[in-house]
Amino acid sequence: MRKTDKKMDNELRIALTDVCETALTEIEGFQWLTHTVDYSYFPQSLKIICVFDTNAQLATFSESGGHEQLLSTIQKTLSNLGITVKHVARHVFFDSEESCMNVHGGNWAKRLA
Repeated sequence: MRKTDKKMDNELRIALTDVCETALTEIEGFQWLTHTVDYSYFPQSLKIICVFDTNAQLATFSESGGHEQLLSTIQKTLSNLGITVKHVARHVFFDSEESCMNVHGGNWAKRLA
């Protein structure tokens, strides 16, 4: 990873941590978020994964339209970092601890690979 890539990844991690901390207090069932990226294809390869505790909580969140507000917050955060993505929804994915446990035995590294 190049020095500029490390710097961007650190800035992205810090900014997404702020998004995560806000979501933890405002969104029922929200647990954490992470990101993956291949800097050879940045920002097209950027994936942000928002994780909820249960599938039911994720469904309730989606049905309430809360995902639009979270997508907007993530879009603003990326813009503040100078990262431009045309359709933020193509870069943000929603998952649950419950699904990971059922399919991958709770192994998030395997699930995200």
